[in-house]
Amino acid sequence: MPRLFTGLEVPLEIGRELALLRGGVSGARWIKPEDYHVTLSFLGDVDGALARDLTQELADVAARRFPLVLQGLGAFGGNRPRAIVCNVDLNEGLRLLHDDQERALRRAGATTERRKYTPHVTLARLKGASAHSVADFLSKRTPPPVQFEATRFVLYSARASIGGGPYIVEAAYPLA
Repeated sequence: MPRLFTGLEVPLEIGRELALLRGGVSGARWIKPEDYHVTLSFLGDVDGALARDLTQELADVAARRFPLVLQGLGAFGGNRPRAIVCNVDLNEGLRLLHDDQERALRRAGATTERRKYTPHVTLARLKGASAHSVADFLSKRTPPPVQFEATRFVLYSARASIGGGPYIVEAAYPLA
């Protein structure tokens, strides 16, 4: 069964700039720049029939291109940090695309996450990193805002139980 999620690709040149921020956190597993993305929805492990239905329903999502702004760094997990991320502004275009593709996924029979959508690019996954070392990392790095145009969203697959890539584009859906 493939592990699937939908997302927006981060252009490689922007990924390379973000990769320059890496280092200095014990317990960090840094994501490769070619695997940077903005997750729209995580679907988890799905069977082949559902994967086919998802692919078809996502083709009906009609959304326009929009700018994405990556701005500032953060961490998920509080006192037990689990990821270092680059924050993504939740603008109207991103919100509409997220909501539209979530409806398409539910029509196909997928179970979607109920958590509040917080767009981000994961830079590192953390295991055993101290909150102090993550806070120190974040306080010393303030990348300038970066903007690019979202021109398509994709259905990705990932290897089970690995996380952090490599990710494979299973299907791509252009934005109008």
